[in-house]
Amino acid sequence: MTAVQPSLRVIRSSPFVQLQDGGRFGVRHLGVTQSGALDWIAHRWANCLLGNPLTAAVVEITLGNVEFECTGAATLALAGADLGARLDDQPLTPWRHFAVRAGQRLSFAQPRQGARAYLAAPGGFQAPQVLGSCASMLREGLGGLHGDGQALQVDDLLGWQATAPTCLREMPTAHIPSFEPSPRLHLVMGAQIGDFSGQSLFDAFNSPWLIDPRADRMGVRLDGPPLQCQRGSMISEGIPLGAVQVPPDGQPIILLNDRQTIGGYPRLGALTPQAVARLAQCLPGQTLYLAPVTQERAQQQHRQLLTQWQ
Repeated sequence: MTAVQPSLRVIRSSPFVQLQDGGRFGVRHLGVTQSGALDWIAHRWANCLLGNPLTAAVVEITLGNVEFECTGAATLALAGADLGARLDDQPLTPWRHFAVRAGQRLSFAQPRQGARAYLAAPGGFQAPQVLGSCASMLREGLGGLHGDGQALQVDDLLGWQATAPTCLREMPTAHIPSFEPSPRLHLVMGAQIGDFSGQSLFDAFNSPWLIDPRADRMGVRLDGPPLQCQRGSMISEGIPLGAVQVPPDGQPIILLNDRQTIGGYPRLGALTPQAVARLAQCLPGQTLYLAPVTQERAQQQHRQLLTQWQ
């Protein structure tokens, strides 16, 4: 008789609990955006702790308010925000792998530090591939557990690709990110930077920016001194991850994984990949600062960061 592979059954969920992986690439010419885990660093570490492929599917849990029931014994991993996770009555800290037994409840309450946690399973969670990825994208109806882009629903069953981890690893303490308040996010300046007034550029990089409650996986609006761009109309162009566009009201919007593929607002530039990951852990109402960085320095920092997983 074949043994039933363990899984997680969703007991409680929210629209902010989704399956995400490394993202959907090579399809922007079709108008399909990349999606994928917002905090790609925590996503990679969750998979790394189990020896998974670094882009394997995980559960992205935003702000907590979710509960799972384990249907069998397994080893899972958790990285990213501290959302008050508990395994039955025992607190569960992130950046570690842990064992579960049949019947145990895994729950996430609310943010204590950071905004998004990433739950990984051996080999990655099983889900249909749509255009090369299972990343959830509700607006386009792509990805997710059932291939329709929906968030996880009550009674959904989450299975995984492997019966056991290929290689359990420990998280080096030195590599655990710090989610300190008011982070400075590096920004590589873009082609329209010279069209902003001198006062606007001073304000952009010397003023605190408040994260507006109107923030989601598509973008994060910043509230602060209005920025003035002297450029008139623009032809729409492709939008990279982390692009900081400035609409007519002068309040910047940082575009994230579920952004549109093209846009016609002038841009200050784009956040570095590491800055995008840090932004993903910021809550509405928090403040941040933008800090200019050269492209060469940003590339050097990114290459150095990638050595963590070599």
